[in-house]
Amino acid sequence: MSSTLRSHSAGGSVSVAEMAQWPISRECSQWFVRERHWINEQHLQLCRIGAPTFLEGKRAEWMIQQFRAIGCDARLDRGGNVIASMDSSARSDYIALTAHLDTVLAPRTPDDIRVEADGTMRGPGVSDNGAGLAALLALARAFRNTNSRELAAPLLFVANVGEEGEGNLSGMRYLCKQSSLASKIRAFIVLDGPTIDHITHKALASRRFEITYTGGGGHSWTDFGVGNPIHALSRAISLFVDSAPATQGPARVSYNFGTIEGGASINSIATQARAKIDIRSESASRIDELIEQLSESVDRSLQIENERATGARIAAKVKEIGSRPGGCLPPDAPLLRYIRSVDGHLGLKSYLDCASTDANIPLSMNLPAISIGAGGQGGGAHTPSEWFHPDGRDVGLKRILLTLLLLLSEK
Repeated sequence: MSSTLRSHSAGGSVSVAEMAQWPISRECSQWFVRERHWINEQHLQLCRIGAPTFLEGKRAEWMIQQFRAIGCDARLDRGGNVIASMDSSARSDYIALTAHLDTVLAPRTPDDIRVEADGTMRGPGVSDNGAGLAALLALARAFRNTNSRELAAPLLFVANVGEEGEGNLSGMRYLCKQSSLASKIRAFIVLDGPTIDHITHKALASRRFEITYTGGGGHSWTDFGVGNPIHALSRAISLFVDSAPATQGPARVSYNFGTIEGGASINSIATQARAKIDIRSESASRIDELIEQLSESVDRSLQIENERATGARIAAKVKEIGSRPGGCLPPDAPLLRYIRSVDGHLGLKSYLDCASTDANIPLSMNLPAISIGAGGQGGGAHTPSEWFHPDGRDVGLKRILLTLLLLLSEK
């Protein structure tokens, strides 16, 4: 994509290359480099505040304090999201720049988040999504330190809850469907992780279920023969995996039994066993196939266990605990053209991808949205060995800045 994409502003059409020479672009880009120590320090401090899904409150309050210190109006909405802006006047044309507050794993103590001699941060959530949250603060302060507050006024900085795991995108659902701002946002840029070589423009749909088997339990010797929930659950998983449709094909699918729980001791027959499964695909019909297969596997395993039992029988239940809708940004959407033009200008080789992010919600509602990385390098997301290094963060921030300016210049 050529970097000569035209965006209409009060002064006529302007290319990305020309926009990069605007005072606001130059000043913010210089600020990203000059204030990298401040950005790194904010990144470190926010990651030291644990924010597992459903328990994001302390980190949310910290983010509000930082936005206010920068000079933004900031508050907590009823969904638990942090909402910050350059002014408090009501508008109907906001651009939302968002990053999720929650992490899959959380530090037990602040010392679990550490910085090594080469500047690498290590610990839960430093990449996903410490990188995105630090970028929100960096962009807010960079805008605040320029003379372009009127241009930046339509920006909403959102640190939202409930993106990971069983959060089921609750923060973004509230923002897009229930919030007083819901009808006032015209586009979304979601910052998730550091990597800047991708543009998520397609929402990967998913469904999540909890499978529970219950029984009377008992002693492993004297009550042997009663229905065993753990045996039945294990059989259900095996039946499902052995008979599930191929994961490749016209529309890729995936499935994962992420947790298994049950039992009290090695010499006790469990009264309960539980597992949680995540099913994803680019095709709703293929998800439906897997859900049907899951139901059949549970029913069959229950039948087998109860037929084998010489004592009390067991029961089973399948409960849906999450559903993420799919959606796609059209290839000719202005937002997609803007980000690709910016990448061309910056010399970045990015690719379009499909993933499950906060962008799922606006995309499912046919609202313009993409999810991109915030800059820097990182890896090990969702593991205890997660890491982040700030090299290249300034390029990621400039990429976000230029894309925002193109959106803000639209008329």
